[in-house]
Amino acid sequence: MADQKNDKSARPPAEKKRGWLSRIAPGVRNPGKRDTPENLWVKCPDTGEMLYRPDLEAALWVTPSGNHMRIGARLRLLYTFDDGKFERISTPIMPEDPLKFPDDKPYPDRLKAARKATGEQDSMAVAFGQIHGQPAVVIVQDFAFMGGSLGMAAGETFVKAAQEAVARGVPLVIFTASGGARMQEGTLSLMQMARTTLALNEVKSAGLPYVVVMTDPTTGGVTASYAMLGDVHLAEPNATIGFSGRRVIEQTIREVLPPTFQRSEFLVEHGMVDQVVTRAELPEKLGSILKTLMMGRERLPPAA
Repeated sequence: MADQKNDKSARPPAEKKRGWLSRIAPGVRNPGKRDTPENLWVKCPDTGEMLYRPDLEAALWVTPSGNHMRIGARLRLLYTFDDGKFERISTPIMPEDPLKFPDDKPYPDRLKAARKATGEQDSMAVAFGQIHGQPAVVIVQDFAFMGGSLGMAAGETFVKAAQEAVARGVPLVIFTASGGARMQEGTLSLMQMARTTLALNEVKSAGLPYVVVMTDPTTGGVTASYAMLGDVHLAEPNATIGFSGRRVIEQTIREVLPPTFQRSEFLVEHGMVDQVVTRAELPEKLGSILKTLMMGRERLPPAA
């Protein structure tokens, strides 16, 4: 009998399945882990305030304090194109780990982890659609994919996007977000700065606009190449934009830089960015700019 009292399996099956709350208050269900959504609350980077996730999603991931949080390629494309409709353009497949880069974690494993986390093949995604009625090819860099770093695959994707824009006779738009070149690919990564610049020459030779929207952060080799070659440069509020890091510059010039240094608003004041535009206003602003730049130009038929 003593063994039976201590044996939990001896309880009736119905009692075993019932939670403590249902035993003391019949008819009231005890919510389990499955009933509680994960990541229901998101911490504001500026104030530390806990924000209700559905409200944040409805606000396009812009916090009440005005912080434009980083978003992935899929959301950026949904927010940019009319009615969230677009045609994805496949990302070229490139050799992985061409330099057999030695690291504490194999480079192919890092790529697999990034692909699993973002759902993208690499740091760049491309799509075709309409922005306020204006057709365009759009490139999006995803900072969540290895810091949006520029490697062979990203460079080849950029080249393909430029070729698609020329073939379709439409403008090319890019949302930049990157920490710079991908160190695991060494010189091959740095070569993409020149390749993307040459691809842009084809776009401009075709008389097509190239518009850059800089998001947080846009730094390194990306800033030193295609991020600063646009016909028009827009930026989201308070985005970090620059080449070298703030601390490196301060140590080099031996001066303390202002708090607004390398921010979107600072770059507008110094002529490197044309306008700061909020995320909600970007589609309308892009549509207006593209319509103006394409005025009087006959569009080529879409590529087969």
